[in-house]
Amino acid sequence: MAFAAPPLARAAVQAGTAFCYCGPMAHTVAQPDPTAIDLESLAADVVAQAIQAGASDAEAVAREGDEFSVTVRMGQVETLQESGSRALGLRVFLGKRSASASTSDLTADGIRQLVQGALALARVTEEDPFAGLPEAGEFGSAPGDLHLYYDDVYSLSGAERIEWARRAEAAALAADPRITNSDGGTFDAATGRKVLANSRGFVGGYRTSYAGVSAAPLAVDANGQMQRDGWWSSARRMQDVESPEAVGAEAARRTLRRLGARRVPTQQVPVVFAPEVARSLIGSVFEAASGDAIWRGASFLAGKLGQSIAASGLTLLDDNRMLLPTGAGGFGTTPFDGEGLPSLRTVVVENGVLCSYLLNTYTARKLGMRSTHNAARGLAGTPGIGCGNLYLEPGTLSPGEILAAIPAGLYVTGLMGFGTNLVTGDYSRGATGLWIENGQLTHAVEEITIAGNLAQMLRNITAIGNDLVFRGAVASPTLRIDGMTIAGA
Repeated sequence: MAFAAPPLARAAVQAGTAFCYCGPMAHTVAQPDPTAIDLESLAADVVAQAIQAGASDAEAVAREGDEFSVTVRMGQVETLQESGSRALGLRVFLGKRSASASTSDLTADGIRQLVQGALALARVTEEDPFAGLPEAGEFGSAPGDLHLYYDDVYSLSGAERIEWARRAEAAALAADPRITNSDGGTFDAATGRKVLANSRGFVGGYRTSYAGVSAAPLAVDANGQMQRDGWWSSARRMQDVESPEAVGAEAARRTLRRLGARRVPTQQVPVVFAPEVARSLIGSVFEAASGDAIWRGASFLAGKLGQSIAASGLTLLDDNRMLLPTGAGGFGTTPFDGEGLPSLRTVVVENGVLCSYLLNTYTARKLGMRSTHNAARGLAGTPGIGCGNLYLEPGTLSPGEILAAIPAGLYVTGLMGFGTNLVTGDYSRGATGLWIENGQLTHAVEEITIAGNLAQMLRNITAIGNDLVFRGAVASPTLRIDGMTIAGA
């Protein structure tokens, strides 16, 4: 399988240019596509049908999108996919009973069956006193153009898109004679639209776009040992995607530095997380601060609001309406959340103090709090909790300055497995990286495990880099954490 951009980056097509109307069921669409189905009318009509059929409240989500994906391996097209889809989801309420269903059959008969099926399920579910839509006055959309849709993702022909993948792989293969094989070069492009409508007067929607390129070369050292790595670039518009040659060259550099990897002895040393792996730590904090984990008491952050939980220099933000330095919307930017509440900027941790959990309407009611407008949902099922653009504020030190202060330690470039226990905070992951000796990166390291406790790790962050770059919806600069254990030889 070819190296590809992380799911959170590829999920950028879940956000886009917005329109929103709160009040009577009227509809205005930004940049309309004359060949497209009127999704906002469709969603509003389905809600009306559900109410006429006996629902006390209803909410519909309509989505459509197209996707292009190609993988080129050793210069030849290995996989090529071009697809489009439309689908509809419905959530209905019968008092405090609720159920949901979805369909890709958008005929009158298919929609009729969708409504009837959802109501039938609702009749046999248990009542939940916390179930229900937000109050009518809470709905809305973030103001202004969030710059989430760009037509230029269509600017390349199919042949040119394939050539981008081929160029990325070719640049990696040409970088060094030790690179002898490849898991491929890829190019992806996608656009989408989403509409949400409910029986409390909200109709909102937005358009989306995404493009990305990646390369994943393989290198062999003098002893015949093989290593692989990769790199990618993705953006909402083509002009912000790095060139295939730049992506291939960086993929080659990262692969070559892994040659000669070996284990190191078990020891306790400072561990430096590169940005692309540091964000997994931030993701774990998000999960621990999620309302679902909090109300169940399944998080080490339960009951910690207003308390110090991390190093004093650490500030964690979730900004659902952020624009990137390029002017485009962030990968986690949306005009409203999965329940139609306007996107917000939430300070989760400020100077080490836990300031807020991340909540949707249901978990907020469970906890006696207010939603932070972090509802996330697919076509079917009840809304979960999702992040917007979740990131650590950068510090003032460059990565080089952080490394220079370490006589011996580990620079982590890759993690394996899922080893975070949110209840206890216990953390254990397989890792690869580079050994730090006298402030310099020396040899590659593999077949080791790094371990600690996430609650203690947050307190033991002793340096935060100035290299924050958004390559997905979750981002972090370089982090130095002291007191972790490396289990090796």
